[in-house]
Amino acid sequence: MKHFYLLFVLICLACGASKPSTQAPPKPAWLSTKPYQDGYYTGIGHSAKDGLNNYIQAAKKSALDDLVSEIKVQVSSTSVLSQLDVNKEFSERYEQIIQTTAADEIEEFETVDAWEDDKNYWIYYRLSIARYRQIKEEQKRNATLLATDYFKKGLASENSNERLQALGFYFQSLRTVEKYLADPIRATVDNKEILLVNEIYARIQTLLDKLEVTVNPTQLKINRRVAQDAQSVIATVINKDIGAPAGAVPLAAAFVKGAGVVFPDYKADANGQAKILINKIDSRDLEQSVVVKVNIDALSGSANSPVYSLIAKTFKVPSAQVVMKVQRPLVYLMTEEKSLGQNKNNYQITNKLKNMLGNAGFEFLDDRSKADLLLEIVSDSEKGSVNGSIHITYLTSVIKVYAAKENKVIYTTTLDRIKGYGLDFERSSQDAYNRGLETLEKEKFNELLSTILQ
Repeated sequence: MKHFYLLFVLICLACGASKPSTQAPPKPAWLSTKPYQDGYYTGIGHSAKDGLNNYIQAAKKSALDDLVSEIKVQVSSTSVLSQLDVNKEFSERYEQIIQTTAADEIEEFETVDAWEDDKNYWIYYRLSIARYRQIKEEQKRNATLLATDYFKKGLASENSNERLQALGFYFQSLRTVEKYLADPIRATVDNKEILLVNEIYARIQTLLDKLEVTVNPTQLKINRRVAQDAQSVIATVINKDIGAPAGAVPLAAAFVKGAGVVFPDYKADANGQAKILINKIDSRDLEQSVVVKVNIDALSGSANSPVYSLIAKTFKVPSAQVVMKVQRPLVYLMTEEKSLGQNKNNYQITNKLKNMLGNAGFEFLDDRSKADLLLEIVSDSEKGSVNGSIHITYLTSVIKVYAAKENKVIYTTTLDRIKGYGLDFERSSQDAYNRGLETLEKEKFNELLSTILQ
């Protein structure tokens, strides 16, 4: 029995030793060299198995992006892109946009293979070039039919002198075929073959050229404390070819020199007019300007795509500028600074405020009657306790700003009992003033500036 048991163990060991080991399948050739298949676009995607992502989805996206990178946009010499381009920059930007959005629109690609090990996952996609082109041509045909319909509606509106409506239809037509701007899209309108996109673009520009924007006044003298003056100008839009007001035209206003706050969006009334509101001046530039122009984004009637935004920048849009001669707010100082009850030789807080306000575009003068603002500063320090050799002093400073014409306080703040330390009261008073200056600059000045420029 003992010999039988030993024989059984030996047989089991022999069987176990002969059992084949499990090995990962060998790496496919497409991992070493990207495959080329005649008639196909190919894409290889990879993702690490780091436990932080869905590695399969990440690899699929990577493969799709790689596949799309093989699809090139060819810009025809007769397309509108070619006519608008300068140094190929426009075409290159268009190609980048189309490339970026193409991955979301690719159809009918297929998985050829996938391979993985413990740390990585790869996937191999391909897409039939012939099928891809067939799908794109079908999509382009459908887009061309719709764009042609919008274009015809635009022509009908233009013939009825409904110019804004015509622009709206032309923009809709342009957006419908924006993915095919590199191609010479042909269409038949009124029994005549045309390059559709080129004709759409020309019609839009022609209608824009018939509009004229003017502003009154063209120049303003304006104080940085603009809210005190309620500045506005009147913009007028006309159809210059017939000399008639262009009602309901959307307008946009923005700073083109300097900086500030101007209400951005308007619509001309029945007389072609809109009041442009300038709410705030932020820049210290002595000459600034706001441009008022026809808002073609509003004319287009919907959210803008990257391609549309690129095309829109090439239109010559009617506009007018308001030039603003910015006057510095004039400030008159009323100050009293003391240390331990005695007048200071060096007015530290006054000088600090004067320097910061000067850098912010304010001007100081000695004639109170000509001032826009009155700045009052009253400061003094007082003795505190003595701890060993350390003397403690407290600084209190009250700062007020008045609107000079109304003699009305518009801002007030207090540096309340700022503590200073020194080996005697004089030096601790100086330390308190130094600490007060830090508090003024870091905690108080922006609030002061914001209030008085409202």
